[in-house]
Amino acid sequence: MSFELELTSDLQIEDPRGHSRDTLRHLREALISRAPAVPDSRRPNFFEVQADEHVFYIHISPLSRKITLLATWSPEPVEAIQSA
Repeated sequence: MSFELELTSDLQIEDPRGHSRDTLRHLREALISRAPAVPDSRRPNFFEVQADEHVFYIHISPLSRKITLLATWSPEPVEAIQSA
């Protein structure tokens, strides 16, 4: 199940792991453009945001609505999924 996150334009993104500025820019653009978000079924308020060549794993604080970027990776190519 995926859905669009309802976020305000003044996104506050925290980055405790020190990702590059380019990565943070891609995440911000993905969130603003309402990229699909998949909730983590094991952890409330955690999501995978899928945007072109990136998947971002984030937490959204239910109190402050601050977004914390925890990890990012490239999605598996469709061919790899079909051959598994």
